[in-house]
Amino acid sequence: MNTIVGTYECKVDAKGRLLLPAPLKKQLTSSLLNGFVLKRSVFQPCLELYPMEEWDLMMQKINKLNRFVKKNNDFIRRFTAGVKVVEIDALGRLLVPKDLVIFANISKEVVFSSAVNIVEIWDKDLYEKSINGEDVDFADLAEEVMGNTNNDNGIS
Repeated sequence: MNTIVGTYECKVDAKGRLLLPAPLKKQLTSSLLNGFVLKRSVFQPCLELYPMEEWDLMMQKINKLNRFVKKNNDFIRRFTAGVKVVEIDALGRLLVPKDLVIFANISKEVVFSSAVNIVEIWDKDLYEKSINGEDVDFADLAEEVMGNTNNDNGIS
């Protein structure tokens, strides 16, 4: 698993293409040949860009689900709804299909935000609302999610 780092902004061109910022493109260099999968996020109004290697790992997990269990089948259908295989062109541009542009409410400015091994793609205004949201106290969230994970490394 490659860890992707950083938050980057860019503008959408008239054809719906996003020019990847150079530092992000450099981090994704090893994935450029194999391509990417672009999908709707499950929890947020944004898109998720998976390097193909990461997508394959996710599909290995999903392929273990029993398709004869209705909830599993429904999950798989919804998780993969709108999934597209995409490439970054020679100029470093990513063309976002119209249906995904509509889902993520992408207008003129976009934020690429690292999410460990994938990249979230947000409309800038929605991203700002999400990270500045007053409905979530980040300190409480950090304590709840990470506070009780003491391990041998002393990391919490």
